This record gives sequence, C-alpha cells and structure tokens, in this order.
Amino acid sequence: MAFNLKDKDAYQRLNYLYQAAHCVLAQNPENVELARFYCFTQKSIAKRLVLRQDPSVKRTICKKCCSLLVPGVTATTRQRRKNGKIRFTVTRWVSCGHKKSLLNNPDYCLWTDRPEAQLEQQKSPGDNALVLYRTPVVPNHLCLT
Repeated sequence: MAFNLKDKDAYQRLNYLYQAAHCVLAQNPENVELARFYCFTQKSIAKRLVLRQDPSVKRTICKKCCSLLVPGVTATTRQRRKNGKIRFTVTRWVSCGHKKSLLNNPDYCLWTDRPEAQLEQQKSPGDNALVLYRTPVVPNHLCLT
C-alpha cells in the first residue's frame, strides 16, 4: 500500500539533511555548528512547505537552538522520578541550556501509532476509484505498542 506523496522530493531532502547532521557529528563531534545548520535548514524547509515531521525526528532537535540531540556530545540525558513513581527523561542541551522532559510510560502510545490515525485504501464496491477511509477508533487502553 503505497501512497503518492505530494512533496516527495521535499521529504527526501529533509531526510538527507537529518542524516547529514548525524553523519557530521559521528565523524567529528566538534562540528556542532555544521550539524546545527543542517537541522535549522531542515526545520525552515518543513515550516515553509508546511510539512509534518515524525515525532521521533522532532524529539531529537532542540526547538530553541536547532541543535541535534546526541547524548554526551550535544546534550545530557538524565532519568528523574516524581513522587517516587512517575519517571521522566530530562534532556538538557549543552549549547543553549534548554531542557525537555519526556514521560517514561511503557503503556503510552503516540497518536500517529494508533490504528485510527492510519489511512487505508479500499476499492468501493460499485466504483473503480480508490476510497480513503479511517479505521475505527480504538480506546487508549487497547492501544498496542
């Protein structure tokens, strides 16, 4: 089931810039400014063309300085607890000091990973055209991770 993306070239460019930023930091960890430039370019292209990026990509880029998240190189990552039970991952970027806290809940499911968020294709019975429809809504507690 393959969809024709409207801006396939733009998504490929965003993917290339993201991979280039990772490669630059992998080869030389002191090249943070070049990786930051690639991430800033990626962010500006996505904003200009109004493209949605995957949450896993957005989590690894700082909103303040557009720096890439590489633990130990551009950011520090700590595990924290609140009230003894709730666990958080706290990420602090070295360059700007911005902090981001993410909940460590094994039962949590992103909306994009839920079945009702996925579009599917189906041939309608009396028509030769393809029809896009959303799958039925599944309660949160039944969401598969």
